[in-house]
Amino acid sequence: MKKNFKLMATAAAGLESLVARELRNLDIENVTIDDRSRVFFEGDESTIAKANLWLRTANRVKIVVGEFQVKTFEALFDAVYELPWEELLPFGVQFPVSKAKSVKSALHNEPSVQSITKKAIVKKLQSIYHRPENVPIPENGAKFSIEIALYKDKATVMIDTTGESLFKRGYRAEKGEAPLKENMAAAIIMLTNWLANPVRPFVDPTCGSGTFTIEAALLAKNIAPGLKREFAFESFPWFDNEILETEREKARAQIREDVTLDISGFDIDGKMIELAKRNALAAGVSDVVKYKQMRLQDFKTSALDGVLVSNPPYGVRLEDEEAVAALYAEMGASFAPLETWSKYILTSDLAFETHYGSKATKKRKLYNGTLRTDLYMYFGKRIK
Repeated sequence: MKKNFKLMATAAAGLESLVARELRNLDIENVTIDDRSRVFFEGDESTIAKANLWLRTANRVKIVVGEFQVKTFEALFDAVYELPWEELLPFGVQFPVSKAKSVKSALHNEPSVQSITKKAIVKKLQSIYHRPENVPIPENGAKFSIEIALYKDKATVMIDTTGESLFKRGYRAEKGEAPLKENMAAAIIMLTNWLANPVRPFVDPTCGSGTFTIEAALLAKNIAPGLKREFAFESFPWFDNEILETEREKARAQIREDVTLDISGFDIDGKMIELAKRNALAAGVSDVVKYKQMRLQDFKTSALDGVLVSNPPYGVRLEDEEAVAALYAEMGASFAPLETWSKYILTSDLAFETHYGSKATKKRKLYNGTLRTDLYMYFGKRIK
């Protein structure tokens, strides 16, 4: 069995540097970002477990089976056939080629790329396990989801170790109307200045189902985001699940119970407040997060040096534009007295600053799914 793997973590565009930082903080080796913003690293089975358990901003962790240049389907078949499938796919496992993607490559027909990749793997396994060509390889065991991506004629063949995307932490059984993915919420919090001193107040005045507040609590308490979920690699016959349990025990031992937090979420919709409370309870942070039904315009505080994070309505529908512009103006007026607070507001509205009434200190482009958004950062005045 291959004990050392080349691995890749995938993430939304713009978050690659955060993923790389997380991996380095886990003492994972040889972390690099290539010219396509893909995050590569190396490690063994414990690295696979650790990365899946701890990565807050990534989507998936994949084993890189091989990379090669290819321009013809014959060459593709031969290159895939030569990969070390005997080290990764035990007899009888399922091995669907679940995804093929081609960009700026001679082999642009993705269904054909997918089909030929599968045929090459089948033929290789027939050879390895001494099966005649006319006898199918059984596929009724653990699932190894295989992907192939071509970019400028360079192919990367991968096996997904994660299963459902890492943003699915396991605590959010219900969502709001426009839910922000958990890994995006975690990334935005990591882009704020709150974690430098998380005893400061943290407020989400448009909290919806509570994602920002819950992710903030998980970060401050150092709770691994993958502790409450399962992963695809757990079913791999060659993976030693004692390794995963060891990593889980290490993660549980690192939870901080000594921090005093001031995290609050408000929403105008009482149903969303009840939903946020249920999600916080499922995440194990209901003791450190407070929720209250309230309009954001009514938020007032005498506290200093807090952090406010908001994902207000974007106003994608035309009929919402006037209402959303008015909401942004009310946000600007309501938050203006919070001079020592830093505010971070995510929206796709390019006219946000005009409606809000002031220019951001800094902006960062992010993608919420396929939707381009901007994180508008307003830094608070320093307390003398």
